[in-house]
Parts: sequence; structure tokens; C-alpha cells
Amino acid sequence: MKIKTKSGKIRFDAITIFPKIFDSYLKESLFKRALANKLIEFKVWNLRDFTQDKHHKVDDRPFGGGPGMVLKIEPIYRAVSFLSEKRKAKSEKLKIRVILFSTRGKKLDVKMARRLLSYDQLILICGRYEGVDERVVRYVVDEEISIGDYVLSGGELPALVLVETVARLIPGFLGKYESLEDVKGFYPVYTRPGDFKPEGKIKFLSAPKILLSGDHKKIKAWRDKFNN
Repeated sequence: MKIKTKSGKIRFDAITIFPKIFDSYLKESLFKRALANKLIEFKVWNLRDFTQDKHHKVDDRPFGGGPGMVLKIEPIYRAVSFLSEKRKAKSEKLKIRVILFSTRGKKLDVKMARRLLSYDQLILICGRYEGVDERVVRYVVDEEISIGDYVLSGGELPALVLVETVARLIPGFLGKYESLEDVKGFYPVYTRPGDFKPEGKIKFLSAPKILLSGDHKKIKAWRDKFNN
């Protein structure tokens, strides 16, 4: 199956109050190679750098009372404005999308990833604490996205999940186009040894004999059963 991929480079900008969370993930494996080969751009921005008070305050108590703290609209608005205007200064034709991670957002899936792949820049706002000022949702972001029916402490992990979901569709990110599940399909995989006997057990755990047959037509038919 032929799927839509990205021809030009896509840039990801993550806005967070904990920028070091991204460090180890971006310096390993596929992301390390993709960044080195300039397949993608990824920049992490500290929200505190967009404050204007000496204490670099990014949050405050919620109006009306209640527990926790709320991220303020002011630094978020400045950060998004800076990032979008900086890029648009180079080209008015750039397609930019501003995303906030939220439990009430639309759930991330492959279809959404393909749509987001069409943008030149994705600005990712990583919330914390009790969330962000609702005016950010209404007047700053283009959409809210969730990665599942559960609650996390912040938007940093969802940002990484989204970035990998989108970036893996870019030719060269996985190494081979055929590595995409969208292309090869979804099916169980096995490797050597063909027969494995757990220590202290009598019964062997064996791989399907058809996969060891060398008959590629039958192997394909067996795999296709899992995609019907």
C-alpha cells in the first residue's frame, strides 16, 4: 500500500518548563540519526525564557479558587508568537500548526499523523500542573490532542509520542520504506531459535512452521490473514 510521506523537512518546536526531559530520547537511536541527517528539526524551548518578571513566573493560582497552579497565557502567547513569526519571516508560504496536549483533545492516530505531516512546523505546547489558561485554548492553539484515555503529569511525553508518530512517516527515518506497518501490514513476528524450550519446562515454544518453510507465497498468505 502506498502511503503519503513527507518530501520536505518538518520542524518540531516543543514549549515546556522542563526542557531536559527531552534530552536522552533525542540523543538515541532513530531520532539521533534523523537529526544528524537533517531529516527533521527539533528544538526545545524553556517557557520561562518568555516571561518578563525577574522571577520568571509561568504559573499562578486559578481564579475562583481550587487546588494546584495554572500556566499563564502571557509567556505561552509570547513563545508561540516568537516561533511562528520567526519562521514566517523566511517564507509566508510555511504551514504552521500549534498544538496543545490535553485529555479532552482528539485522540492521536495514524490518520492524524499523516495530516500533521503536511505541515512545515508543529509548535507543541506541553502543559503542566492543573493545565493552561483557557484563553490559550481559545485564542492561541489550532487544536488539542490526546494520546489516550488516561492522565499524565505533563505534555512532554505526549509531545515525544506525537513527534515519533509523525516523523516515522518521513522517508529515511526508519531506514526502509517497507518498515512502515502501513506498508507491510500488522502480523506476528518470530526469529531464531525456531524451537525454544524454557528451562525447567517440558514443552517447546515453537515458531509457526510455515515461516520456516521458505514458501514465500504461503508466508504472505499467512501474514495477510492478520490484516483482513
